[in-house]
Amino acid sequence: MKKVAFIALAALTISFTSCRDDKKTETETILEEAQDNGAEIDIKDDGDKIKIENQDGSEVKIKTDDDGDLKIKTDDN
Repeated sequence: MKKVAFIALAALTISFTSCRDDKKTETETILEEAQDNGAEIDIKDDGDKIKIENQDGSEVKIKTDDDGDLKIKTDDN
């Protein structure tokens, strides 16, 4: 009986972990692209303020407010 319960628990655990969403936030996507392009990244305030300076001189600033709102500023904004 112990074996059956263990197998059932293992099967249930595997089924829940395989259905997990691996969605990335917009900030994570921007940071990954910047890292791939060799940009200089400066993170302040525990990730609430991020400044990305690309090799071509353009900048992107990402700020997260206390409410969780995301603000993204680029050179053309």
